[in-house]
Amino acid sequence: MTLLSILFYAFIAVVSIQVAYYLSFLFSFAVKRAETRLKKNIPISVIICAKNEAENLKTNIVLILEQDYPTFEVVLVNDSSSDETLDVMKGLAEIHTNIKLVDVKTIETFWGNKKYALTLGIKASKYDFLVFTDADCVPNSNKWLAHVSSNFSNEKSIVLGYGAYAKKGFSFLNKLIRFETVMTALQYFSYANLGLPYMGVGRNMAYRKELFFNNSGFNSHMNLRSGDDDLFINEVADNKNTAACFTEESFTISEPKTSFKDWILQKRRHISTAKFYKPLHKFLLGLFYTSQLLFWILGILLFTLGYSWEWLIALATLRFIIQLLCFGFTAKKLNEVDLAFFAPILELFLILTQLSIFIANLISKPKHWK
Repeated sequence: MTLLSILFYAFIAVVSIQVAYYLSFLFSFAVKRAETRLKKNIPISVIICAKNEAENLKTNIVLILEQDYPTFEVVLVNDSSSDETLDVMKGLAEIHTNIKLVDVKTIETFWGNKKYALTLGIKASKYDFLVFTDADCVPNSNKWLAHVSSNFSNEKSIVLGYGAYAKKGFSFLNKLIRFETVMTALQYFSYANLGLPYMGVGRNMAYRKELFFNNSGFNSHMNLRSGDDDLFINEVADNKNTAACFTEESFTISEPKTSFKDWILQKRRHISTAKFYKPLHKFLLGLFYTSQLLFWILGILLFTLGYSWEWLIALATLRFIIQLLCFGFTAKKLNEVDLAFFAPILELFLILTQLSIFIANLISKPKHWK
């Protein structure tokens, strides 16, 4: 058997793995309809941990306070900010009676550790059902809390939501950021629906306070700067206690990074936590990424070496059709349809970017959350 033949059979295996992944994503999430279940109206504590977010708090908190929901409080946690964040929080608390302020002072043991600040915010919260978002996020509707909270039940103590990024015209970086966000959501929603929840995003997620304390909070990974959202969910979520909320009214929207440098630094922090996931999750996520990378490497290599282009095009077309169907349905569900046309190009750039981040994280550790 020649080397080209070996490479071609490897390409067939990689395409088969990719097709299997995308078909499982397609039927577990992409074509699944969002369910709307309202009118539970359980008391909610919204927790927002902010570090140097004065301007965002001035403009965004009002949209949370205007939620059409009967009983909720907003716990604002100042994580040792050096700007006017604390003053803005105090001003808001004086006006709105349902705002609770937690001022976290810098201490050497937990310096720059968002998990410590979040823990104090959770302890200070009044209600058992907690909804988390960030200071730079705005709800997509005044029914955000109603949609998220309606997914809680006697069994469901975790609710995973979708945190979108605002669209910016004529920006390749913005498309790349939103593409990566959709692909990440496609995976964590799909795995949750398949009974294998592995992460959530701190921009839009919820869980019960008793779940947090019964599992000792962030204690098992308090020494890690990142992972207040995904590592905790990876540790406590299972096939019975996790619900996915992806109605359009339940989205939150954040301002994306505007430079590649800032975005890369952000992704370095996020990706650095993946090695602490459960072994099965690491295997499944690693296999998916590896098969993506090998699809492009082997496909380009075989085409360059002059292997039978008919077979290469047939296999690549099969994979792209299934991928685009899966991504297209997901993009429509998450209001990101404009990305579907650019999906193959964005995928290639994202894979290369992730590879560079993996290498960079091996060389040096990313810095703390802000």
